[in-house]
Amino acid sequence: MEPYMMMRTAASLFGIAAIGGLLMAGMRFSCIPRPPAWLAMGHGLLAAAGLTLLIYAAIVTGIPPMAQFATGLFVIAAVGGAAMNLLFHWKLLPLPIPLMILHATLAVAGFVLLLVSIYGQRVL
Repeated sequence: MEPYMMMRTAASLFGIAAIGGLLMAGMRFSCIPRPPAWLAMGHGLLAAAGLTLLIYAAIVTGIPPMAQFATGLFVIAAVGGAAMNLLFHWKLLPLPIPLMILHATLAVAGFVLLLVSIYGQRVL
């Protein structure tokens, strides 16, 4: 598969995961301590699928440096998401808002860099 096709597919998966992330953040900011498990798992599964595809593209076909940096940001965001899930969500504790904001900030920055890496060259 062509690297830009894999990057576009990963971006689509991240975009769908972001919708779930926005929904969960809205729940948390409206004083719901944690989202439903199915929503958290769906969000994580879609994001993990996008990250796996992006890492595969980086290793097998090679991706631009900006997309490599985006991949690194997604990896760090994934660690934060897994930590929120394992340390808080499954222990039925309220999700910490600062960690949630850090997770979202890293993921959004990675998403924007990935989109610029995919579509930025075509604008010029």
